[in-house]
Amino acid sequence: MLRQLKNRAQDSGESPTVIGIDDWSWRKSQTYGTIIVDLERRVVIDILEERAVVTCTNWLKRHPEVAVISRDRCGLYAQAARQGAPQAKQVADRFHIVQNLRQAIEEQMNHHGRATGRALLSDADNITAAGSLLKSRLAHRTSRDEIFTTIHALRNQGLSCSEIGRRTGFPRRSIAKWLQFETPPDRRRAALKRSSPWYFEEFLRQSWKDGIRTGSALFQLIKERGYEGSQSHLQRLLSGWRRAEQQASDPKVEHKILEPVRDPETGHAISPVIAAALCIKPRGKLTPDHVRKVDALKAGSPGFTTMRSLAMRFNGIQRGRQADPLPAWIDDTIETDLAPIVRFARTLNQDFDAVKNAIEMPWSNGQAEGQINRLKTLKRAMYGRAGPELMRARMLPFRHTN
Repeated sequence: MLRQLKNRAQDSGESPTVIGIDDWSWRKSQTYGTIIVDLERRVVIDILEERAVVTCTNWLKRHPEVAVISRDRCGLYAQAARQGAPQAKQVADRFHIVQNLRQAIEEQMNHHGRATGRALLSDADNITAAGSLLKSRLAHRTSRDEIFTTIHALRNQGLSCSEIGRRTGFPRRSIAKWLQFETPPDRRRAALKRSSPWYFEEFLRQSWKDGIRTGSALFQLIKERGYEGSQSHLQRLLSGWRRAEQQASDPKVEHKILEPVRDPETGHAISPVIAAALCIKPRGKLTPDHVRKVDALKAGSPGFTTMRSLAMRFNGIQRGRQADPLPAWIDDTIETDLAPIVRFARTLNQDFDAVKNAIEMPWSNGQAEGQINRLKTLKRAMYGRAGPELMRARMLPFRHTN
């Protein structure tokens, strides 16, 4: 039966000109495949076993008739499209663009602390932890020291590992392991790879001392030496060095930590997730409860008013289907002092043509997402045992015979 199914799976007879491309997971967070959909005829035209630039590039080279490629904002598919189909127009998916904007707003609102933080910490502790990642790591290290001291103190009282485990809540084996050390054991760090900027730490520190401090310049230098990671990953490392230098030169400089904004009626803190969702929602679609929260956020958050104004302008650009105002919007956004929003605007500028096409053209990756849902259903119905050939046969149009 499976052999007949595979034999009757047919490729689409007509050459596709408008396609959507997206990834799907064989095993979540581990291995991924690629699905390619004909957006004009609304059918799957191929299933690729892996998510790789080379595989996608080769497929596109075999289909020179492709004129439009709709994709998410993954750099992998953008690179494959440039290499395999330079004649095609790339279209960024509108849903993912708005989602990236919402995530940037949420990141900015995290400066007000999280209402969804650990229940065991007070609001002040949550705000402090959210203000500086380094401080929270040091606090966690202090916490481990206290636990280690407590375990040894209980052991000195003559208690067994099982009893110490019952009192502290830690597994007996962990207790026995910690009792073998005189100081808290350091966690094992994975071996550094070329995808991590820390792999080039010695070279980067020397370049930093020599006065080369811009992220783009350092990125090019380590890329020539085999760096396989992204520039944003490098920027996170460099930002830590800049903060350390700034605090060394002026110890009084600290991150400004803002109080959480609270709903005036209930007194509950408005979480960054809710604040970001409300920020991109048009005024006409807000309920009275939403309006109350938005007004409170405008009054309690210096950046929320700016972000909401920018978000409404961006929504207007998308709905107006005209990309002419987009460059001015990007310039105005970059001039703000809201780092996550500035970063979002810069990534839009780097992928400007695809974003412009997303605004002006009708295509999106919605069909690809829908076909992925169908693929997941079929994969689960076969208990995850279907290989690439059978999965492709189930997804492609079925050739009927008399």
